[in-house]
Amino acid sequence: MNNFLVVINRQKDPTFTCTNRIRGYLERHGRVCRTETGDTSELKIPEETECVIVLGGDGTILRAARNAAVSGIPLIGVNLGTMGYLAEVDSDDLEEALDQLMYDNYTKERRMMLSGRVLTAGEQQEDSRGTKEDWALNEIAITRKGSLQIIVFYIYVNGQLLYTCHADGILVATPTGSTGYNLSAGGPIVEPHAELILLTPICPHSMNSRTIVLSAQDRVEIEIGENKKGAKQEVEACFDGSVAMAMRTGDRMEIQKAGKVTEMLKLNQDSFVEVLRKKMDV
Repeated sequence: MNNFLVVINRQKDPTFTCTNRIRGYLERHGRVCRTETGDTSELKIPEETECVIVLGGDGTILRAARNAAVSGIPLIGVNLGTMGYLAEVDSDDLEEALDQLMYDNYTKERRMMLSGRVLTAGEQQEDSRGTKEDWALNEIAITRKGSLQIIVFYIYVNGQLLYTCHADGILVATPTGSTGYNLSAGGPIVEPHAELILLTPICPHSMNSRTIVLSAQDRVEIEIGENKKGAKQEVEACFDGSVAMAMRTGDRMEIQKAGKVTEMLKLNQDSFVEVLRKKMDV
């Protein structure tokens, strides 16, 4: 590889120490290196870019992944955060990792993504498609908005009602996202190369609510219901913790496997089990 874009989380690298270390090393070896901030969901990736190097934690990587997937450009994360499940490189190993990238000593992993589209109650009646659509590498989280209240969710799979869920929210996650919000909500850890859809309730108002694992080919619809007093409810659908869409009673979110993927570069030969053991420190 010869052309790189470094995406910076300025809170994690405020003095640009790590950024300058990477840029200087690449340029001394005759490579092109540009930099962009990763503070927003909009990231400008030059057409000639061959690799996106992301400096920060998982949140920064997720924001960059949304744009890299659209451009079809692989990315790799340098962990400047805490847990860093998505980051491949530690800052202590930067030069060795850059050598591997420059001389094409890596493998590519294709990570499944989700697409989600909101249909308002009016759009459903008119049988027209909603225009609020986005993508997620980790998860789509639909959670309460405003005051504390239990939300009623009607969960459909392939057009059939699966169950009615009373909870603070519900997560629809990918295998990559299984170690994120899904894990905190009590969901299972899934091997990231798998192609599955995970449905995990957030603080369910039930004694027997569990994660439901679906095929990647299934289509999930989540409809917002009325509360038990018949009042309208408002929620927020959040894609990978960044892009948010407002929803209310009668609206539906259609979720399915996206037509695009995130390509992540892998430099070491550690198995998923070994990486998980190190990250969990067990």
